[in-house]
Amino acid sequence: MVDNPGVMMTDDVAVAAVDAARAALLEQVGDGVVGEYLEGVTEDDGVVTHYFTCIQTGYPGWRWAVTVVHAPGQDGITVDEVVLLPGQDSILAPAWVPWRERIQPGDLGPGDLLPVDEDDPRLVPTYLTGDPGDDATLDSAERQQVKVIADELGLGRPRVLSIEGRLLAAQRWYDGDQGPDVPLAQSAPANCYSCGFLVRLSGPLATGFGVCANEFANDDARVVSLRHGCGAHSEAQLRKKQLPPPLPDPVFDTLSRGDLEDF
Repeated sequence: MVDNPGVMMTDDVAVAAVDAARAALLEQVGDGVVGEYLEGVTEDDGVVTHYFTCIQTGYPGWRWAVTVVHAPGQDGITVDEVVLLPGQDSILAPAWVPWRERIQPGDLGPGDLLPVDEDDPRLVPTYLTGDPGDDATLDSAERQQVKVIADELGLGRPRVLSIEGRLLAAQRWYDGDQGPDVPLAQSAPANCYSCGFLVRLSGPLATGFGVCANEFANDDARVVSLRHGCGAHSEAQLRKKQLPPPLPDPVFDTLSRGDLEDF
């Protein structure tokens, strides 16, 4: 039977030479950038390329390729080349993310500006709510009068939090590190609601949040949920087993100078 010259023959020796290919690769680049074995691809009769994951920083999706050759009449294989090749996804640009969505808390530095959209749903014009400023006791008529005067003098805030903006802030604070479900709060002796270091907020958010004013607490100067808590609660007390051991009774030394001379 005559082999078809147009069909490549699979060479079992070259296909099985995964360990030899890895050893040659590690000798060239070291083991700090070589990951798991991926596949072996037959290139020609007796020629197989073995692919390994590249874990080098800055090369996501790239693969190490080690080509081995099993020559006719030879027992072992010969390493032909070791190269780093891009994978299917390695040379593709990542999905575009608008710059506003890429910004994370803490990214702003001195001089940076982060303007909000005119139609930002978190804000509404002040005239729609009648911003009372620091005086929450004003009725609607008094608020409108304050607004007129503030507009004439160029004072006051053009926009204030909308209901959606308040709900988003409340949910973010409640689910964050200053909420009730973190381990610190779960092990606290009491909630922030009863703590003397809690500074109350004004407005609708005051029903669920305040500001911690204990300089020794982890959340000092941060907005905390009233159901949050920590070990620095103003009324926290040590349990008996947490108290330092009592000092032993004092021992009175009754020796005099004369007694010492007798020794």
